[in-house]
Amino acid sequence: MEKYLFEQSLILIPALNILGLLIKQTENVKDKYIPLILLIFGLAGSFFINGLSVQAAIQGVLVTGVAVYGNQVIKQLRKSE
Repeated sequence: MEKYLFEQSLILIPALNILGLLIKQTENVKDKYIPLILLIFGLAGSFFINGLSVQAAIQGVLVTGVAVYGNQVIKQLRKSE
């Protein structure tokens, strides 16, 4: 079975969630830019952990996707309709 996320990359998910919360609290960054900012940090963190490679870039995109998507799922589930 092939693993899509490396174990060492998993630490980036909560780190990106916390960073996203911190950025959200600043009023000078629009919400629509937060996923792009997190992608930059996700890529940088992945390159730092995994080295400069295509696989590291893929890991950065995947962990950022999990962090942003997870945040959106939680927000949507909390909505009352």
